Amino acid sequence: MTSPPRAYVAGLRLLARRELTAAQLRERLLRRDYSPEDVDAAVDRLRETGALDDARAARAYASTAARVKGRGRLRVRRELEAAGVDDETARAALDAAYAEVDEAALIERAIDRRLREPIHDDAHLARLLQYLVRLGFPSSAALGALKKRRTRS
Repeated sequence: MTSPPRAYVAGLRLLARRELTAAQLRERLLRRDYSPEDVDAAVDRLRETGALDDARAARAYASTAARVKGRGRLRVRRELEAAGVDDETARAALDAAYAEVDEAALIERAIDRRLREPIHDDAHLARLLQYLVRLGFPSSAALGALKKRRTRS
């Protein structure tokens, strides 16, 4: 029996460290100077064996981004798209991840991490709003949470 191609073995090693999408794995293998043909063969074989699964990678990423990193749905969606996840798979991963968390609580947690003093003026409010929008929260929800904080302060 012949030994497995080197690109396949390298792919297995990369996947042993963390879940990757096919596009991410392809990019990493190409950066390591494997030929495009070897990379395509490795990706196909890894998909066939179940070691490579975009849906599983998307679910793992979305869950970690929401629960651990406290990111909003919009940012995680952009990150999944950048990782080469198709729209339907990304939507399913996001629905599963955000079913586990309270998005309003994520916004409050993000505000708590950033807020060192009471919100003292509109410029301060605007900076906090920009921060929350960069984290991927809808501006309307973020602004509502900030306005509640401003009245409390």
